[in-house]
Amino acid sequence: MRSRILKDHLKEECGVFGIMSAEARVSTLTYYGLFALQHRGQESAGIAVSDGREIFLHKAMGLVGEVFDDATLKRLGGEIACGHVRYSTSGDSNVINAQPLVFKTRYGTIALCHNGNLANSIFLRNDLKEHGAIFQTTVDTEVIAAMLARGNGEDLVTTIREVSRELKGAYALIIMTSDKLIGIRDPYGIRPLCIGKIGDDFMLSSESCAFETVGGTLIRDVYPGEIVEIDRSGITSHLPYGKREERLCIFEFIYFGRPDSIMKDQSLYMSRKTAGKILFREFPASADFVCSVPDSGTPSAIGFSEASGIPFLEGLVKNRYVGRTFIKPSQNQREIGVALKLNVLEEVVRGRSIVLVDDSIVRGTTVKRLISRLRVAGAKEIHLRISAPPVVWPCYFGIDTPSREELLGARYSTDEIGKLVDADSIGYLSLEGLVEATGRSGFCTGCLSGEYPVDVDEINGKLALEGRAMR
Repeated sequence: MRSRILKDHLKEECGVFGIMSAEARVSTLTYYGLFALQHRGQESAGIAVSDGREIFLHKAMGLVGEVFDDATLKRLGGEIACGHVRYSTSGDSNVINAQPLVFKTRYGTIALCHNGNLANSIFLRNDLKEHGAIFQTTVDTEVIAAMLARGNGEDLVTTIREVSRELKGAYALIIMTSDKLIGIRDPYGIRPLCIGKIGDDFMLSSESCAFETVGGTLIRDVYPGEIVEIDRSGITSHLPYGKREERLCIFEFIYFGRPDSIMKDQSLYMSRKTAGKILFREFPASADFVCSVPDSGTPSAIGFSEASGIPFLEGLVKNRYVGRTFIKPSQNQREIGVALKLNVLEEVVRGRSIVLVDDSIVRGTTVKRLISRLRVAGAKEIHLRISAPPVVWPCYFGIDTPSREELLGARYSTDEIGKLVDADSIGYLSLEGLVEATGRSGFCTGCLSGEYPVDVDEINGKLALEGRAMR
């Protein structure tokens, strides 16, 4: 449901992880890999394992640590595993939509994990139904599964390549067969996927932080449109016939990716810190100290502090033990949710002027409550700085964004937003400054600029009215 956005942040939908190893307990390594990706999905978790003959699956609603225990992991014996953590963007938050999905094809039984969103899923689903397909879930993943199941390529990779031509939108897939692990990234690389190694064994993951968690190292990102095939002989790359410029979702650099992850050969932490330095250059402020909205605003706040010479202090303390009770809050819970997650250090803020740094504003409700609480605690001035441009357009490629009517940046000017949240001054990092901070090029900036790598006219029309489910 759209009301699941508790903070002023967008929600990533899924994290995927896979590994092939003849020596290690792959289910346990996948469990730890999913733990590292928990920030990408907190509603359900699942792991599928192949022993070379059968695929065994366990999935349920809840966090990774709630879904699995040691006994369950021991039962998932085999040499190949793939796992998934999910955050849904519709009301269909139930175990039938949890992943991996396991299904039969002419190539044998397959497990599929998917992060992303298909712009043409309704068209594809209806076409498949007309040809006799029966669907059990409401997720795009099953559409991809049905297309793979009806494929008639000479081998699975050929069928994947044929199916990929029909998919419009963003997707990062991990496919597991009885003897292979396959990774696929959409032609624009909107959703992330990377390759890692532990010893002689290869891994796939949404983010590199999962590799370090299990004791491995990052090799590289999967290229846009690339199919990566891992089997007992090693790893094989199948590059796309027509190459397109990468359009990685820029919110991976702003917020989604863990700060210790590497994307596009760049540290997300250092990019966010640089964003804070550029933010000071574009919108300087004078204050007693710089304070972040923890934890996502902290790297940029540190960068702002270093560039300005204004000391960085903790004015807000985050309660890191708030469980998933608050992921799907009732309206009453939402009113107290900010106080439960963030507390003000009155002794630090009383009588002082503050530069408050956060990574983004979506609806504006959280930052408005924070500023109100800072003022009650005695803050003299509050200068709000955001290390990203205003979010003014929805995302159609796998991110949970409110409608334009709910997006503060779409309804009000920057000065008006500053008044609405009761800040003494406000400044957003420019899009040019944000891209400069990444040190890279080739991003999807649709939610910030309205310019999407895929034509969204059809989505804005009849598909949006269908209210279809997403990942």
